[in-house]
Amino acid sequence: MSGQSLLVPGEISPVRSVPGNVRRPEYVGKPGPTPYTGPEIQDSDTVERMRVAGRIAAQAMEEAAKHIAPGVTTDELDRVAHEFMVDHGAYPSTLGYRGFPKSLCTSVNEVICHGIPDTTVLRDGDIVNLDVTAYINGVHGDNNATYLCGDVDEESRLLVERTRESLNRAIKAVRPGRQINVIGRVIESYAKRFGYGVVRDFTGHGINTSFHSGLIVPHYDSPHATTVMKPGMTFTIEPMLTLGTHEYDMWDDGWTVLTKDRKRTAQFEHTLVVTETGADILTLP
Repeated sequence: MSGQSLLVPGEISPVRSVPGNVRRPEYVGKPGPTPYTGPEIQDSDTVERMRVAGRIAAQAMEEAAKHIAPGVTTDELDRVAHEFMVDHGAYPSTLGYRGFPKSLCTSVNEVICHGIPDTTVLRDGDIVNLDVTAYINGVHGDNNATYLCGDVDEESRLLVERTRESLNRAIKAVRPGRQINVIGRVIESYAKRFGYGVVRDFTGHGINTSFHSGLIVPHYDSPHATTVMKPGMTFTIEPMLTLGTHEYDMWDDGWTVLTKDRKRTAQFEHTLVVTETGADILTLP
């Protein structure tokens, strides 16, 4: 594995502004969101609005990813994604969500998820996950992907490639009538072939007018995830695979989650809707 030194927290820049004409989610300016009490099954109008939000999120992620290179700060990636979303009339869903100060998450190397963009400078050989969610027309679209920065070692490159494949396999397992835990079963069985850890405490989730509806989508074979998938259900699948343990630590910022053994980790995510025959991905650029 790469011999990169471990990450340390950087300095966080001031909160970026959002034009007043861009609609905010209800939780902005509050300690947390109002609990979602609506249905997990969405009507076709909501799904189509989510497709628009998902497309903007995917395009913003792609635009930020173009700037990944040694010497670039994670705060610069945040600036690019932020400006793309607001220029397209969307609010960056993470900005102000439970106090999160930035417009996307940047999780580098041993960071599992929820890394805060700051003055951290990307280095040759790093891997970096960008997690981007856009809110527009009253709904959210959420996606993430892990990218290579410069010349990345083979072990890390394979981890990234196989994590992407675990998401693809999980999406193909979605069928109405099946329980949610088939998703985790597929991911975990694939990851075990390579001796990877599968993060358990951070999961996929229901998403619609709510950023996190309360529906939980584990990425391991959980006997408790017995919710039956039905057409119109909207949720994310976002497996986090590690080169070592699935256990984690958290920085004092209350957000940044790292592998306990500080080995590298990768993640990929799509928002999707269950159809009559499978799944339709809503976060396509």
